[in-house]
Amino acid sequence: MEDKIIHQAEFESNLGLYWLLSGAAYFSLSIVGIPLLLLWFPIGLWGTRRYIRNMSAELTSNKLIVRRGILTRTENSVPLDKITDMALIQGPIMRLFGLHKLTVETAGQSGAGALISLVGIVDAPQFRTSVLEQKERLTQRPHSASPSVQPDDALLQNVVEMAASLKRIEALLSQKLNR
Repeated sequence: MEDKIIHQAEFESNLGLYWLLSGAAYFSLSIVGIPLLLLWFPIGLWGTRRYIRNMSAELTSNKLIVRRGILTRTENSVPLDKITDMALIQGPIMRLFGLHKLTVETAGQSGAGALISLVGIVDAPQFRTSVLEQKERLTQRPHSASPSVQPDDALLQNVVEMAASLKRIEALLSQKLNR
């Protein structure tokens, strides 16, 4: 059965500008980096546009799929029932740009930090809510079936018969040992 796509994330139009200016800020903090600023703007502009074009995040009925990368393309497919935390982070510069960072942590992930980190999803709080609601729907399904499963009389009768058989076997064994 193929997963149905529930929500396809879009990315903010000013995300590339945010990354470009963030990179420029890091370069300008070092003496060696200041001359590199002249190279950073054309290369960074090309790189950020290309990276954003290759980014996608899809919520399906069973998993969250995130794709990204320029040279090395990465696809993370996280089953919704393995997600343990989804955090929304917004620093002061991100607030100026109206951006959020969404991090996803899973059960059994190795290493510290988030397994997936996405910056610039349009309406990130709503995307997070959609993922968590679908996760809740998925985890409630098995529990809704369990109350209808109750021991019936035939099963109980089998258990009683097995207990009686075990008592007879014990009695026969004790008689053999006493001889």
